[in-house]
Amino acid sequence: MYPVVRLLFQSWRHRADPPLPLVGEHRSRHLCWPWDLDIFLELNNGRTLSLYDLGRVPWARRIGLTPALRREGWQVAVAGASVRWRKRVHAFQPIAMRTRALGWDHRFFYVEQSMWLPSGDCASHILIRSAVTDANGIVVPARVLAAMGQQDAAPPDPPPWARAWIEAESLRPWPPMPQA
Repeated sequence: MYPVVRLLFQSWRHRADPPLPLVGEHRSRHLCWPWDLDIFLELNNGRTLSLYDLGRVPWARRIGLTPALRREGWQVAVAGASVRWRKRVHAFQPIAMRTRALGWDHRFFYVEQSMWLPSGDCASHILIRSAVTDANGIVVPARVLAAMGQQDAAPPDPPPWARAWIEAESLRPWPPMPQA
């Protein structure tokens, strides 16, 4: 089940946080609950993706995206993701999450997130390609930024590893080629 109560809690918890610049970093704290675990008694990989939502929602409000979404009737969709897991997260372990934009292009926004353990080790890291959508499909980032009052914002240059992933995704065929 999707962690709706936790999402509402994170929204409430960060309701008074100051605004962030477009590429500002939002930090949040979370707890791995027993129902987040897989059969190996560690944070389930699918649940990890849901928990990353809990960081992006308050971050979106803090950068000014949420008011634009509401005003325009837009939605946000994850259009791609690359995750790297490195450390196990167990029940009742606290997680510190970091969320920030890496940049945008003519169609997508790129968001970087990471989960950190109390030991200082990074448990997982994700790069998300996100699209703002309306009834007609993708809303181009220039229009989204204008609705946020950021029409003059220039996209930062993503780090080389992110640029390589973006390029690889542009080469990937869609729909996938059928198997022989």
